[in-house]
Amino acid sequence: MEDQLSLIDLIWNASPTVKAVMALLLAASVTSWFMIAQRLLYFRSAEAEMLDFEEHFWSGVDLAELYREGNARAADGELIIGMEGVFRAGFKEFSRLAQQSDMEADALLEGARRAMRVAMLREEERLEKHLPFLATVGSTSPYVGLFGTVWGIMHSFRGLANSSQATLATVAPGISEALVATAMGLFAAIPAVMAYNRFAAKVDVYGKRYDTFVDEFSSILGRQAYALRARQRENKA
Repeated sequence: MEDQLSLIDLIWNASPTVKAVMALLLAASVTSWFMIAQRLLYFRSAEAEMLDFEEHFWSGVDLAELYREGNARAADGELIIGMEGVFRAGFKEFSRLAQQSDMEADALLEGARRAMRVAMLREEERLEKHLPFLATVGSTSPYVGLFGTVWGIMHSFRGLANSSQATLATVAPGISEALVATAMGLFAAIPAVMAYNRFAAKVDVYGKRYDTFVDEFSSILGRQAYALRARQRENKA
């Protein structure tokens, strides 16, 4: 209990500048933990959605039926994101372009691929949400804490210059309260850096899986495009 009270006393008796630094670091730490928790829940949901959709997609379900199922859920107010969002963007554009009988199969497929690429970029933006803030906290918090420490030590030595007795007992409290700022900077930075590295790795993994899906789905659409145009040419003949 005494250690806790002494730490509180060090913070309470710090100079206004050091207090401001500590308050800034505390706010950054609390915000970081909130964002870390939010990202953990989002990535968990995104992974479950991706696995469920992949299983459903490769189960042999008709693509048009799969798209209609998504339409029904979207009509109920559900936000469809992730891999299914990429699928829906590609299939919608493919269906729209397929109605233009004068468009070649290659152009039809390229249009669908562009739509999926755009959708994939939007998904990556959602995955990367809050990561720049975590990176900023992780990289700057130690320096902000160091600034508070340097300022606190300077303040302590200025007070020591006006003291008649220059003893360790006189200067130690001021230095101790200044070092608390460094500790708070590390406390804010370390979780932010660890979370950023983990989430950035997940974004890279998910991005590669989305990219693989785009290639695989493009192959399916390519076969359908060439088959569709071949039937149209036969009917004209």
